[in-house]
Amino acid sequence: MPIRLHDSLSREPRELRPSQPDGVFRFYNCGPTVYAPAHIGNFRTFVVNDVLRRVLELEFGADKVRHVRNLTDVDDRTIGQSRKEQRPLADITRHWTGIFHEDCAALNLLKPHAEPTATGFIREQVNMIEVLMEKGHAYRAPDGSVYFRLNTFPDYGRLSRIQERELKVTNAVADADHKDSVSDFALWKAYKPEEDGTVQWPGPRTASAGRPGWHIECSAMSKALLGDTIDLHTGGVDLLFPHHENEIAQSECCNSVPFSRHWYHSEHLLVDGTTMSKSKGNYYTLRDLVAKGHEAMALRYALLMGHPRKQLNFTLDSLHAAASALRTLRSVRAAIPGAGGSVDVFAPVLAALQDDLNFPGALGALFATLKSATPADINAALFDRAMFALGLDLSAQAPVAAVPAEVTALAERRWAAKQAKDFKAADALRAEISAAGWTMLDRKDGWSLEPLRK
Repeated sequence: MPIRLHDSLSREPRELRPSQPDGVFRFYNCGPTVYAPAHIGNFRTFVVNDVLRRVLELEFGADKVRHVRNLTDVDDRTIGQSRKEQRPLADITRHWTGIFHEDCAALNLLKPHAEPTATGFIREQVNMIEVLMEKGHAYRAPDGSVYFRLNTFPDYGRLSRIQERELKVTNAVADADHKDSVSDFALWKAYKPEEDGTVQWPGPRTASAGRPGWHIECSAMSKALLGDTIDLHTGGVDLLFPHHENEIAQSECCNSVPFSRHWYHSEHLLVDGTTMSKSKGNYYTLRDLVAKGHEAMALRYALLMGHPRKQLNFTLDSLHAAASALRTLRSVRAAIPGAGGSVDVFAPVLAALQDDLNFPGALGALFATLKSATPADINAALFDRAMFALGLDLSAQAPVAAVPAEVTALAERRWAAKQAKDFKAADALRAEISAAGWTMLDRKDGWSLEPLRK
């Protein structure tokens, strides 16, 4: 059975298949902006993409899938956090990248085949902007920034179905006087003196030094790593407009070919029936839930309990239900003798996932099959394949201790001291961290904290 997935552009289910002669399926999904911890709404999208990646590998083979997920490490939010903490931008993004990777590992997300950063692909972004300027799709503004001229792309709005009259209101910004039209969007932002002086690069020809706009980052990284046309682009529904709409415009005007053959968007996660926010007290990160005694795999299961294209209401009760389901699955797996019997739980699970990532259908089929068979009847290898498809790690997970805020603050001070080569201060801070019962591990992409082993 082929994988059929709803296409956000055509508004209908379409079969997924590789388009290039090498038979490799290429897909890109927008990753996090690394200025703070990713919340569980972000991870709903990442879990959806992870299951999709697994189903693609089962369909085409692990060596025939190429998955790219980016990291946004320079934009208004990362720069704002750098200014707020009065620390170098690279320190901020390195730290939160490390936290993101730890959370991904805890949730059993497969690593993307490539994880480019915006700052690592500045030259590629500048190159694209220069092509767009040469073709007349972009222009230099009086302040040295570069904007995309929206009226040169008549197909703008096909993905989001946004109308021209709505666009003028939605996309109006404070610096509209610098642009030919309020609907034009920034490709390159000229350096502002109030920003960190290190956050600037040589701009496109005739433009000022500065930094890329958010939208061009993904287009350039996708082009560099996957080619001009990709098979699938995914992300949360919040990115559909303007981010993905802008990606299409700038990519297709630059490359003169379709950008993505297929688009897929997962819906919002609600918490206790409403949108998630700190002011409502319903804002959760993975570590917040771990601090309450929940395991990461229970969160993954809870995020699988709703169809990706429908809003999912997360509650602590749903997390308890997920933990109970995991206990059942672990009990069944432990009771399967040797290779087990002939009952196949994998086929019905995979069939549901191939049908527009029907998560509830997959879980329902799994438990219906388990209910109709004894553990001795179940084929062990096929049970394990079903768990792989869902990404459920049934090994016992030791709860990750929540790191106290004061220990995190000590770790951040120690990292800053180490970067400044103040090793005496760094050693003293490490001793304070140890005295508090934690050990700090230095990594290539930042640092992490673990409870001190006794």
